[in-house]
Amino acid sequence: MEFILASQSPARLGVLRAAGVEPVVRVSGVDEDAIAGGLVEPTPEGVVVALAEAKAREVVREGDTAVVVGCDSMLHFDGELVGKPHTAEVARRRWLKMVGGTGVLLTGHAVLRVEDGVITETAIGAESTVVRFGSPTEEEIDAYIASGEPLGVAGAFTLDGLGGWFVEGIEGDPSSVIGISLPLTRRLLGRVGVSVTGLWRSTR
Repeated sequence: MEFILASQSPARLGVLRAAGVEPVVRVSGVDEDAIAGGLVEPTPEGVVVALAEAKAREVVREGDTAVVVGCDSMLHFDGELVGKPHTAEVARRRWLKMVGGTGVLLTGHAVLRVEDGVITETAIGAESTVVRFGSPTEEEIDAYIASGEPLGVAGAFTLDGLGGWFVEGIEGDPSSVIGISLPLTRRLLGRVGVSVTGLWRSTR
């Protein structure tokens, strides 16, 4: 059975490859702001799950027989749910606020089982991981922002890249902070009747 990853994230792809799965990558074109804005009084977990499911559904094509996995990550910090900063100004403002603080990285997951282009089963969930940020100097923050890395990642930081220098520790699943929770994905695959070990065998 084909494994389709509805994400352009190289970090998510790297996690899956290291875990023995070689997915087909399809990038959705969903309007994340419109989807999030259309939700009625959502919880932070509800936002990331809704976005993950929208991405997964968007990439299903006629004739597919596969499992499709969509993910979306955001950082809940100081009562605010934030995604990618996109600009250096926003990234710097967020980092100055996060220094020495603690946030929760939320990753929504959606797993769809698809038979001949028809979605037959759906399983959704979210993983929450506490992130304790270090206290980089303003010069270090400026250098990190100048690298470009934080501009395109949820919460303006990575755990597995340059941002790892500025994370003191986490409480929870590290793979979820990188972008896709392996334990949660395994459980969701099981709910739609797919064994993750079968996906390993299909890539050999």
